Amino acid sequence: MPVREITAYRAPVWLPGGHLQTIYSNLFIPIPAVICRRERLELSDGDFLDFDWVDGRAGAPVVVLFHGLEGSADSPYARDLMTHVRMRGWHGVVAHFRGCSGEDNRLPRAYFAGDSEDVEYMLRHVRSRLADAPLYAVGVSLGGNALLKWLGEQGEAARALVERAAGVSAPLDLTVAGHTLDRGFNRRVYTARFLVTLKQKALRKAARFPRVLDAEAVAAATTFREFDTLVTARLHGFRDAEDYWLKVSSKPLLHAIAVPTLVINARNDPFLPAWALPSLAEVSPAVLLEQPETGGHVAFPSGPFPGRPGWLPRRLMQYFDTEAG
Repeated sequence: MPVREITAYRAPVWLPGGHLQTIYSNLFIPIPAVICRRERLELSDGDFLDFDWVDGRAGAPVVVLFHGLEGSADSPYARDLMTHVRMRGWHGVVAHFRGCSGEDNRLPRAYFAGDSEDVEYMLRHVRSRLADAPLYAVGVSLGGNALLKWLGEQGEAARALVERAAGVSAPLDLTVAGHTLDRGFNRRVYTARFLVTLKQKALRKAARFPRVLDAEAVAAATTFREFDTLVTARLHGFRDAEDYWLKVSSKPLLHAIAVPTLVINARNDPFLPAWALPSLAEVSPAVLLEQPETGGHVAFPSGPFPGRPGWLPRRLMQYFDTEAG
């Protein structure tokens, strides 16, 4: 199978508070290169899923990572986690959502924050490859919401596939997150950045399936609400963005999770305000909430400014070690 190298990069950005930590994590923190083995899984519906593997020693645990919006194995948090997995001699795999591995998927559908059906399909595939290995699942941002939604929907049944899980910076209440990202600084920086590639993908899909999407309206979209109404909801059977956000948010399902699950959300995450985070009363006894005051969105640099990478993967590996030990 092909081997690919995921490299590091560095670019300085100076902004205050949670915004600084968030952008710093994505653009400034250098992460070592990771060598991955690409596996393509052909699906019965005519589409495909790509998995980037870090191979470990026989019998070692496997860590499955579900990436965030427009993420991939190239994302800094993915490189950082896979580096730590490799150092431990464990198996690791970044499970790419459809259309996120560097090649557009084939069908008039995409990926979305509630795609729990594909989450299960990918987990079952990993389990088929490493049937006897303890399996730990991590979902980051959008992938975190999808994983937590699946865990809540499955309840006790999820234990057949996953020993432990973690959701990192997941937009647990997508309605709140969507409106937050469509205002002020968030809209000018984060939303505008995400929409560049999201709209490019959607317009390519509109060209291939002209009766499915309104290319002119998609090209003019400037908010997540507009994009999710025009694209995400249209492709996946929701009425509009509000219907989509309401129906796929994982927060209402946290009380039903049976697999031991760590849920990490910084209270200064610019994507989801602290008041929208869950309380202990809203989650099951299997869920461990960690809500540090700082950390931004999937950032969590440690030490004095500008900080150092590594806190997040160390915390995740520590949590999984509890089971592995």
